[in-house]
Amino acid sequence: MNKQIITVFVLILFCSCKKPSKELENNTPNRPNIIFIMADDHAVQAISSYGSKINKTPNIDRIARDGIRFANSFVTNSICAPSRAVLLTGTHSHINGQIDNVTVFDGNQVTFPKLLQQAGYKTAMIGKWHLKSDPTGFDYWNILPGQGKYYNPDFIEMGNKHIIEGYVTDITTDLALNWLDSISRDQPFCLLLHHKAPHRNWLPSPEHLTSYDDIEIPLPETFFDNYSTREQTAGNQEMTIAKDMYEAYDLKLKLSEEEKNTL
Repeated sequence: MNKQIITVFVLILFCSCKKPSKELENNTPNRPNIIFIMADDHAVQAISSYGSKINKTPNIDRIARDGIRFANSFVTNSICAPSRAVLLTGTHSHINGQIDNVTVFDGNQVTFPKLLQQAGYKTAMIGKWHLKSDPTGFDYWNILPGQGKYYNPDFIEMGNKHIIEGYVTDITTDLALNWLDSISRDQPFCLLLHHKAPHRNWLPSPEHLTSYDDIEIPLPETFFDNYSTREQTAGNQEMTIAKDMYEAYDLKLKLSEEEKNTL
């Protein structure tokens, strides 16, 4: 079933959202259910199945072991909102119009959830949306406004905004499970479960706040690299601790004035 789900989803993404096949239109039995889970800014260095020496991610590792792990893959557009539009439409950013995080996504265009709806699927979008317009092509949606908050976040459920107490990852997952429990199994479903975490500013759940207090995390070999031997673009990226990160907001450090002057 895992391989079926992955195959169907990949085919949908790369078909540029053409008309549903006759097989889907005929409501044939044994059509796979699709659950697409997206983590935001989840680098491979954070996942143990990809070689992390610090983090242990046994559940993700199990999926990688029993399913498919992509060791050499590429993206059409890696920026947050444009990447989501690419996934929904199967088209490049200059075609779907989502060229940055400021543009409002055009929900009138064809997306793969709309095609699945036409083929008899129940569809839902739960979690981070970040496309400004209301989701279309979904029977149910419950989304975070903008980037969303880690603690006691706002959610917009089918147009109605409200606060839910708790940690955003737990809440998003529970909302998805509740929706799965509420739907009939008489028709196949497609669930988009999009997490906010671990997007900057990297706030863990309260139960995990002290998980790494007793662990010494070594500096990467490239920590002091000044990019002097490589082309200029690599050195100008906005990912350095000294130039692009804030001590408290990003690094969770309380530094003295003397320490700040040494950065």
